[in-house]
Amino acid sequence: MSDTSFDIIIIGSGPGGYVAAIRAAQLGLKTAIVEKSYLGGICLNWGCIPTKALLRSAEIYHTMQHAKDFGLSADNISYDPKAVVQRSRGVSKRLNDGVGFLMKKNKVQIIWGAATIDAPGKITVKASKAEGPKGALGEGSYQAKHIIVATGARPRVLPGLEPDKKLVWTYFEAMVPEAIPKSLLVVGSGAIGIEFASFFHTMGSKVTVVEVLPQVLPVEDAEIAGLARKRFEKQGIKILTGTKVSKLEKKADSVIATIDDGKKTEAVEFDRVISAVGVVGNIENLGLEKLGVKTERGCVVIDGYGKTNVPGIYAIGDVAGPPMLAHKAEHEGVICVEAIKGLDPHPMNKQMIPGCTYCNPQIASVGLTEAKAKEGGREIRVGRFPFAGNGKAIALGEDQGLVKVIFDKATGQLLGAHMIGAEVTELIQGYVVAMNLETTEAELMHTIFPHPTLSEMMKEAVLDAYGQVLNA
Repeated sequence: MSDTSFDIIIIGSGPGGYVAAIRAAQLGLKTAIVEKSYLGGICLNWGCIPTKALLRSAEIYHTMQHAKDFGLSADNISYDPKAVVQRSRGVSKRLNDGVGFLMKKNKVQIIWGAATIDAPGKITVKASKAEGPKGALGEGSYQAKHIIVATGARPRVLPGLEPDKKLVWTYFEAMVPEAIPKSLLVVGSGAIGIEFASFFHTMGSKVTVVEVLPQVLPVEDAEIAGLARKRFEKQGIKILTGTKVSKLEKKADSVIATIDDGKKTEAVEFDRVISAVGVVGNIENLGLEKLGVKTERGCVVIDGYGKTNVPGIYAIGDVAGPPMLAHKAEHEGVICVEAIKGLDPHPMNKQMIPGCTYCNPQIASVGLTEAKAKEGGREIRVGRFPFAGNGKAIALGEDQGLVKVIFDKATGQLLGAHMIGAEVTELIQGYVVAMNLETTEAELMHTIFPHPTLSEMMKEAVLDAYGQVLNA
């Protein structure tokens, strides 16, 4: 096999791409990964990781402002926005370097440039403006028995809400603000919009969130979303649902937004606007149309193993459709590669993919919402346990929140779990494991959870669903 010929070539080095490359190398497949911008993709460089670094700074700032609640004293609390951003960028760089190390360790060849698929098994790479890592191959023609598209997604742009990088931001600009705006409009209340709303509010912005759908956090369980809205509004974030932004008028250093709730319109001035109306897959300029690869709603159509309708071409991660989450991309990459190798992996089950939103309070969920379970015609049992009944939550000063579980009444199957409160993004995995093991309420009831921990609420919620709750 020549230096330009591989078993697998992966286009895109985000979480799906680089994890797929590592797994392929572990399985003895000669592997190359093509990247044109930065190793680690959007997640490590402009998404999941740097936003969590920003939110951590906001969390500490918030706690310092409430030091008196813990018997402590902290005077003249302030922050340096440039230093906050610099820390976030430093975290990203560390992980970016880490991906390069992993590629080298696993003997994955990096090809630096923009790839086009000429035919099944053949790609052409053109030079990239960005500088590639040492040892990377460059432009030229390459061959592989299997080509995996892992090109990710980019912010969706709506007419009239086009970002300009100065006044109207996407998450790219929102992550590196030169200063914290005094007033901010966030369009869209999904995870991205709500996380930025939470960050900028904590750092001092007057934040308004506009959502066209009737529910904030539209994919979440309605009860959890309702509690979240109450908490956001109590903090001072203005939430407008069933509302759209019909027009943006840009001034020298501010934007006038026309806000329409279907009954009246109102023109409101904001320093900055964040457009967080979703993302769309990067399917253009890859040669997919010419090859007849099926796409739908801006994403590549695949089966449960990452296969497209064209033999030898696969897709994983955001480019392959929702839910557009890094951990979904990683798992999808492993499934795809193992299927190529003939290991017969389980196909992707999207009901088992947890979702996490790192706002204040945190939100986490997996499986069916209560409404979806009822829509499916199931008879269900629902259990709830409040943070106010948990000793560890009270000791932490985090007694506002809820754990909610949904079971099939006939079988005891755990259908879904939904949480709001401190550290629920760390707790949710317990229910994910339970669902993957096909655990019923009986196993969860007989599991001993350590005391005092927030995790005890997970068992109490199960007990509540069956009329046996102990501490509420």
